Amino acid sequence: MDDLATTHEMFIVERVYAASPEQVFTWFSETERKRKWFVDDPREDILSYQLDFRVGGTEQTRWKWAGGGPIPEGTVMGNDTVYLDIVTGNRIVLAYSMLMGERRFSSSLLTFEFIGEGSQTRLKATEQGAYFEGGDNAEMRKNGWGSLLDALAGVIGA
Repeated sequence: MDDLATTHEMFIVERVYAASPEQVFTWFSETERKRKWFVDDPREDILSYQLDFRVGGTEQTRWKWAGGGPIPEGTVMGNDTVYLDIVTGNRIVLAYSMLMGERRFSSSLLTFEFIGEGSQTRLKATEQGAYFEGGDNAEMRKNGWGSLLDALAGVIGA
């Protein structure tokens, strides 16, 4: 049953922002702020985005893939998230799955830690992922989160 193989991997991505933990946290907790760095991409056709930021709340995004790599242009992609733990200005724990069409190709537990360092914040993202049928892997996901957290720096101005 190698065609149904699951790979388990963990990785950490860190970035430092010139803002307080509380300020950085708002870019995760407020819908319009999060959309600016997490969702809005001029290359993608965003079909829907919803954020209910609370413990037990959900986040869902659907978009059409712009092309590149093994995924055909126009493929509907998705992200389904459930928030498991939130400590304002300190920690967010969530579980999320990535979809290609209706097929889930990964599920992950992700923890964001907002660590104050003087007037700056070290954001530490730790992902423990299960990647299905070779559709994704930790290196690809780590690169994706690196790009997203760089986009966050762009909107924060840090």
